[in-house]
Amino acid sequence: MRIALGSDHGGFHLKAAIKEYLDRQGIANHDFGTYSAEAVDYPDYAREVAEAVASGAYDRGILCCGTGIGVCIAANKVPGIRAALCHDTFSARAAREHNDANILTLGERVIGPGLALEIVATWLAAEFSGGRHARRVAKISAIEASYRQKEK
Repeated sequence: MRIALGSDHGGFHLKAAIKEYLDRQGIANHDFGTYSAEAVDYPDYAREVAEAVASGAYDRGILCCGTGIGVCIAANKVPGIRAALCHDTFSARAAREHNDANILTLGERVIGPGLALEIVATWLAAEFSGGRHARRVAKISAIEASYRQKEK
């Protein structure tokens, strides 16, 4: 599994803790930035990670900002992305099992690193359940496709 990582300044420290965790677990990852706590615009990093996941270059992505909300909204603008904001392990598991979420978003100002790493571990271990959930995810993809058709 290959993980794309990204954050803005508000999620920089949490992303660093997650990267360290992934490295310890031997999980391949690439940090798309930011590389400091200096203020930057979160949509730039969310887009880069989302495009890397949507292209298939990375299996999943993890994005952090102050709340996790901004990067979630921005990432979900990229076709094929199903980003989920999770601040508990139940939601993280459900996001994978029911929604086939391919990007996890987290808020550094909302949760601490200990809980964040539990959420990451849960999300990475969970698999898409398929079945009735596949029908629903297909409907999400159909919504995206209908808007792409309108743009042509």
